[in-house]
Amino acid sequence: MLYTREKGWWKDAAIYQIYPKSFRDSDGDGFGDLRGVREKLGYIKELGVDAIWLCPFFQSPQADNGYDISDYYRIDERFGTMDDLRELVDECHRLGLRFIMDLVANHTSDEHEWFQKALSGDEKYMDYYYFRDPVDGHEPSNWESVFGGSAWEYVPSLDKYYLHLFHVKQPDLNWTNDEVVRGVIDVMKHWCEFGVDGFRLDAINYLYKEPGFPDAEPEPGHKYAFAAQYYANKPMVNEYFARLNREVFGPYNLMTVAEVGHMDPEIARQYCGKERDEVDMVYLFDMLNFDQEGYDKFRPTGFDLEKFKNTMFYWEDEMKEHGHLALFLSNHDQTRNVGRFGDDSDRYRYLSSRMQACTMYMLRGTPYIYQGEELAMTFLDYEGIEDFNDIEVMNTWRERVVEGGEDPSELIRIFNTRSRDCPRSPMQWDGGKNAGFTTGTPWQKVNGNYPGINAALEEKDGKSTLHFYRKLLRVRKTLKSVLEGDVVPFERDNPSCFCYMRTCPEETSVCVSNFTAQERYACLPDGVFDVVLSNYGEEGQVRGCVMLRPYETLFAVRH
Repeated sequence: MLYTREKGWWKDAAIYQIYPKSFRDSDGDGFGDLRGVREKLGYIKELGVDAIWLCPFFQSPQADNGYDISDYYRIDERFGTMDDLRELVDECHRLGLRFIMDLVANHTSDEHEWFQKALSGDEKYMDYYYFRDPVDGHEPSNWESVFGGSAWEYVPSLDKYYLHLFHVKQPDLNWTNDEVVRGVIDVMKHWCEFGVDGFRLDAINYLYKEPGFPDAEPEPGHKYAFAAQYYANKPMVNEYFARLNREVFGPYNLMTVAEVGHMDPEIARQYCGKERDEVDMVYLFDMLNFDQEGYDKFRPTGFDLEKFKNTMFYWEDEMKEHGHLALFLSNHDQTRNVGRFGDDSDRYRYLSSRMQACTMYMLRGTPYIYQGEELAMTFLDYEGIEDFNDIEVMNTWRERVVEGGEDPSELIRIFNTRSRDCPRSPMQWDGGKNAGFTTGTPWQKVNGNYPGINAALEEKDGKSTLHFYRKLLRVRKTLKSVLEGDVVPFERDNPSCFCYMRTCPEETSVCVSNFTAQERYACLPDGVFDVVLSNYGEEGQVRGCVMLRPYETLFAVRH
């Protein structure tokens, strides 16, 4: 019997992303867990979101923090039990919250039963993955892993290499094998029957690899080459999505959001266009790659408002008639947004964080709010490499400091502001021991600024970022122009401000945001607008050219 869900509920929704390992530890072992999430559902509900999305909590050796799954049907004991998950999902539904599960289907852990059978020489299961013979005594191709180094790992007992686009302990599944696809579909159906309301599909546009694994051109001085052109967004992926929709997404009325990169609007429209039966929306990491050299997050170029505006408005325009975008400022892979797009100093942190939220989440799409973002949590303050856990950090440290001789202090500074450890640091609940995250030793070091930045303090301050997020999400649901209207930019040449209208026949609303620490002017469209959101806490009417104070944002409506 199919679990009943309302079709299309996600179109007007806001979603709260939880990295359970760092959210709340209920038993003192230092790891966040499912009971900890359940403890905080009241807090999440009061925020005003409609659903929670949990990063993986399946059985895993944690080589890549849970994105290396060794059993899709079991809960990792660090996160709790199946009963804990049952209680969590049921409590979500009792509170009117939907439950979104993170599904990793491009790869498994090397400890998964399938891969262990492959390593034993079982040809059936070797074909579940990409095992290939050496070429001239070396790797089958020069592809580079996303985490650095070769994407191929040699298995001496088999005299073969296997492909891993990510960690060496994350072998890629072979989706040209129908038994693999059938196995993934069985996993999805199992959790649909359990009661989950949707899937966030991890690295899902990498499912098909170019036969022969052609060599790519490496960067100067590099042995291996980033070869996304041979495995990202290949046409077969659309066929996989269509099949998953026919057999799972459609029959169960699921919400699906696909994590995708390296793509243009034409490909995005194929994935989630209104006329397509594939996925509901796309989560575009490319939207936040404008402040670094290529795809190297550890070579930041600094925030550029013009590039940010151009990127956002370009995708909004390209997708307005065709599909739905996930709107986000940070996540488990992207660093804390306050300092990235503004100023996280004591003077401007509150103003800057609230300004960014209004600017992003009043655009067209579905807001995805990452844990701690509503508290304006900041970059890290770690002092040494021993404080970090991220495999990207370790590989970069080896290449650029140990082998390359770069300044270690400068790279630590970059890691504090750009690494995946930054958003994955423990949630800051209060000013007590370990920020109220755990009574034990946290799996990752807590940011040292937690006594001054935590949920308990935010709750007491009616002008805090937390209270602003609550108001923003309430207001957003009341405005037809925001839920249904077009996005029309204005003041495009203003070097300091991000300005747009949301328009529909019933009303017009405007968002004007100053991204600088200086006073700046922005000229509104004709008419008088009623202010419904202000990060300075002021109301009233605005018209003509308005003076915006440092990091000020105004959202106003004209009926």
